Amino acid sequence: MPVIESKYKPPFPFKNGFVSTVYSGLIRRIKGLDQERERMVLRDHDFLDLDWSFSKERSNKLTIMLHGLEGDAQRPYMTGAAKLCNENNIDAVCVNFRGCSGETNTKYRSYHSGATDDLHDIIGHIVKTKRYSEIYLKGISLGANLILKYLGERDDTPEQIKAAIAVSVPCDLYGSAKALHSLKNKLYHDRFKGYLVKRLREKQIQFPDRLKIEEINTIQTLFDFDEVYTSRAHGFKDALDYYTKSSSLQFLDNIKIPTLIINALNDSFLSPECYPVKEAKANPNLYLEMPKYGGHVGFVDKKNVYYNERRALEFIKTMLKP
Repeated sequence: MPVIESKYKPPFPFKNGFVSTVYSGLIRRIKGLDQERERMVLRDHDFLDLDWSFSKERSNKLTIMLHGLEGDAQRPYMTGAAKLCNENNIDAVCVNFRGCSGETNTKYRSYHSGATDDLHDIIGHIVKTKRYSEIYLKGISLGANLILKYLGERDDTPEQIKAAIAVSVPCDLYGSAKALHSLKNKLYHDRFKGYLVKRLREKQIQFPDRLKIEEINTIQTLFDFDEVYTSRAHGFKDALDYYTKSSSLQFLDNIKIPTLIINALNDSFLSPECYPVKEAKANPNLYLEMPKYGGHVGFVDKKNVYYNERRALEFIKTMLKP
């Protein structure tokens, strides 16, 4: 489909990408959402946790939500979207990737940008309940890349999955990695690296034979982290191989359900390759919206409901009209 003209107009202070990104990540709060946790056992006998919330009336509609790098199901961009869904008679399940729910997972591997095997297990688990006839997927950043890759790499998507929304998606991982390593993103880069290295030190205690402290001490950048851990732990040759094989950009032409990508033009995490105009124009199921503002997951709007959250609900309703 042609590129969609965005109608997003943020309050003045949030036209600045840095301000909107930092505010949304560190200051925004969501109140009034009740969640129930379910522990799910994966095919390799590891686990992840699912945080469910429900509409007041029994619903046959569900949104599955995936978080970003070093996020979890309690981030405001997850709980805010879940609350809006519940208020519109749609249940929500916010996924905590392996090791992201406050408890270290049992395997040496963890989550990564291309780990669609875990998403496949989650969807299969939910479909087996036969409770939901309409399932929507919504991903943020890393989680958005996962959803796009999942939809494009297979031809056996369950019929219950009706639509998807990908927000602030680094669909070209190498380009996004280069952007994150730039000077303008140093604060973000160092924050991500700090969290990841801290968690990796915990992993080293679990698996001293797989990872040496000396190797962790060599990590100076996110690229180093992906070279030392992500690629080796998940079967890739090196960091570049991981970026190449896990990027969703190459799978966009095979997406067969209505899918909306919302990437702000002032998102400093994204490279030019992360705006797939050509792919959107070539695939009738792919809708690309590029707001001028929004930073990285910073689509601040009225009444603490973000533009991407409202837009996702609108997209779902529009796509499912008879």
